[in-house]
Amino acid sequence: MKRLLVCVDGSQYGISCGKYAAWISSKVEIEIEVVYVTDLRQFEVPFVADLSGSLGIQPFQAVMGQLQDLEKSKAEATLSQTARAIAEAGFEGSVTKTHKTGFLVDSLKELEANADMIVLGKRGENANFASEHLGSTMERVARATTKPCFVASREFKPISRVLISYDHAESCRRAVEFVRNSGLFSDVEIHIVTVSPNEREEERLEGLKLAEDVLLKAGLSPICQMLHGETGPAVIDYVEKSGIDMLVMGAYGHTRIRQLILGSSTTELLSGCQLPTILFR
Repeated sequence: MKRLLVCVDGSQYGISCGKYAAWISSKVEIEIEVVYVTDLRQFEVPFVADLSGSLGIQPFQAVMGQLQDLEKSKAEATLSQTARAIAEAGFEGSVTKTHKTGFLVDSLKELEANADMIVLGKRGENANFASEHLGSTMERVARATTKPCFVASREFKPISRVLISYDHAESCRRAVEFVRNSGLFSDVEIHIVTVSPNEREEERLEGLKLAEDVLLKAGLSPICQMLHGETGPAVIDYVEKSGIDMLVMGAYGHTRIRQLILGSSTTELLSGCQLPTILFR
């Protein structure tokens, strides 16, 4: 892993993203780019549109110019604040700061081209108004990116215990390979948990054993556990009882239609565990 793309907005999560980026840099030598994307929708809301009718076209144009200048200043301040947080957390390299206008998901293909991992907050600037929900931008990025996605929690916490939620799907095998090869987890306690309905216990147990063997061959010593019940509640309970600091898992294995009908374990775990999480598609 050589380069991180850290996506920030004006929320508290941006500082946490910076601190986790610095934590990663303490494990492996990397470059860090911090990006702020101005969301065009804020200039299209009814409030702004109504100004043209209530103020007239010339005052409206002046207000729009002021709003755009304010947004530019906000972007510069946010990028500088995050870069400062990264440096204060121990990163000694230079941080590249990028400001784009548009939509983050639309810019993702270009932005992630030279990145090995994307770091972004679990929620955005409206987190205080919808604390029980995931950020819509976070979910869209996690679904769209081809790179591992590090979803930061609101507050930084040192990492000493990591849990891999495993079901032997391709995305989970990628997660195990990342843990083996990335260099981030050589000094942390690694847990691998699989949750099995009774009728698939033998299949899940075999997958768990294969994952364990991959890490053992790399010199790691994972703690493996098979749980029973619904995936979300079982893993959340294990996280709380075992003092886990980070989740690593495959993400969004079903189509949106199937998720609408059956629900999503990814969404349930992200919402139920107040932990940083690395997602793999």
